[in-house]
Amino acid sequence: MDARQLADRFEEQYGSGEGEVRFFHAPGRVNLIGEHIDYNGGYVLPAALEFGTTLLIRPRSDRMLRLSSTNFPYPLTVAVDETADAKTGEWTDYPVGVVVELAKSGRELSRGYDILVHGDIPNGAGLSSSASLEVAVAYALLTLEGHPIDRTDIAQLSQRAENRFAGVNCGIMDQFAVANGKRDHAILLMCDTLEFKHVPFRTEGYKLVIGNTNKRRGLFDSKYNERRAQCDEAVRELRQAFPELELLAQLDAARYEANKHLIRDETVRKRAAHVIAENGRVLQSVEALQRHDLERFGQLMIASHESLRDLYEVSCEELDVMVEEALRIEGTAGSRMTGAGFGGCTVSLVKESAVPRFIEHVGEAYQRRTGLAAEFYVCSVGDGVKEQDCGDKLAAEGE
Repeated sequence: MDARQLADRFEEQYGSGEGEVRFFHAPGRVNLIGEHIDYNGGYVLPAALEFGTTLLIRPRSDRMLRLSSTNFPYPLTVAVDETADAKTGEWTDYPVGVVVELAKSGRELSRGYDILVHGDIPNGAGLSSSASLEVAVAYALLTLEGHPIDRTDIAQLSQRAENRFAGVNCGIMDQFAVANGKRDHAILLMCDTLEFKHVPFRTEGYKLVIGNTNKRRGLFDSKYNERRAQCDEAVRELRQAFPELELLAQLDAARYEANKHLIRDETVRKRAAHVIAENGRVLQSVEALQRHDLERFGQLMIASHESLRDLYEVSCEELDVMVEEALRIEGTAGSRMTGAGFGGCTVSLVKESAVPRFIEHVGEAYQRRTGLAAEFYVCSVGDGVKEQDCGDKLAAEGE
């Protein structure tokens, strides 16, 4: 939907009002490399995408909060003072959780708001539609309430909303990338300390192609929390050698190799091996990007997928087939699953001249082998959350 269509939908939903309707946008994100590392306290390399969540918001004269979506049913109307008891198990838990966390941090809303959200991120694809929604809501409410904007604070607040209210035990990476994205840059983020830097992602001659397997997966039923528990178990056993160890990625490869025998369960040892190796691959990837060595970066993407498939065991047949077919195309530098796994998306680095052939051949082979129709998105790396000035555009469209 364009700005005019969204404005019309807003008025249809909420009627005309005295206040100004303001537009905000938060991107989706793709993790280029560093999967299942954020909650283990290591390095990740995500990037914000150009598509994401658009939010329209208008203040009210009372203390009622009204939420609706162009993508989902189940709108919600709740008093600002009653949001702590407004959990429904639906999409509204994400924005309501943000309101609850704002109140807990001493920034309770001074009034009510009408909010309409429209997302063009495929839901359930692993491109962080929930983080995009949370960050958009947090940024918009802080702006309209007149609070200072601190993007790291927004990321942390949004993560708390997802952990505590929505009940998903996610790490910080998704919200951080959505809040802090920068056009044509990836973000090297140390998830333990939240130190970060923007890394130029110069892909002249190449494109990022995201392949949606359309194999839906949910974090609750994907054994995501089981993997977290296994990593915690590895930390507990490695404390025999490192009493101060808090997070698995605090170990380097040499110290891990010398002490991995302390982990008694073979499956838990495999999980830990992935985390240690993947953390190192992120740093190697940054070095490759700084040298503009995209072929080396692609090799590291492939190694990441193999580790996620064989050691962390969060891939699935559909993801593996899509990666296999992607790597058959001349011009594909690298391909891997991205996101929590068990479905969702792959990300591939493909020569621009090969993109049409990639989409055609990978799509055909994937459907033949899995019976599912894939969707592909040729992506550019965009900015983080921001307010959009749609006034001139709406005026022009209304003429």
